[in-house]
Amino acid sequence: MNDELDFILDTAKEAMANAMAHLEKELRTIRAGKATPSMLTNVQVDYYGAQTPLSQIANVSTPDARTITIQPWEKNMLQEVEKAIMIANLGFNPMNNGDIIIINVPALTEERRRELAKQAKSEAEHAKVGIRNARKDANNEIKKTDVSDDMKKISEADIQILTDNFVKEIDEKFSVKEKEIMKV
Repeated sequence: MNDELDFILDTAKEAMANAMAHLEKELRTIRAGKATPSMLTNVQVDYYGAQTPLSQIANVSTPDARTITIQPWEKNMLQEVEKAIMIANLGFNPMNNGDIIIINVPALTEERRRELAKQAKSEAEHAKVGIRNARKDANNEIKKTDVSDDMKKISEADIQILTDNFVKEIDEKFSVKEKEIMKV
């Protein structure tokens, strides 16, 4: 094939892989009933005036399926960490015992499970939009190339196959996450 077309195909594949990686990251933050440290990934703590990810100033662990413990490396950060968790609006009620912060993860209600499934579906749709945008950009670049119409058609077909594979993978990941969320 043509080097220019190969480059366009590789660029599209990379963009689609980035959309998939973003989806995986977002799905990890959607809790499915079991406590995981990734639930607190988006929590930013005011660390001496700078917004810092929680994982950079504290040890976050899950001693059991319903509990998350946060042990800041500096004891004077307990209140700041607690405040950041409340500001993040994750639906958690952190308890500070003077040494560590304990979060009891409540069991999910049916309504909350549906909300989380809807949120996961929304993230999957965003990923599909990213995949389709990468396809559109690649097809536009293919049209600008100076190759035969047959080569352009073959390249567009390759892009479509790539798109279909990524969309199928997104659907599979969403299906797995939805089952995980809806499982009582």
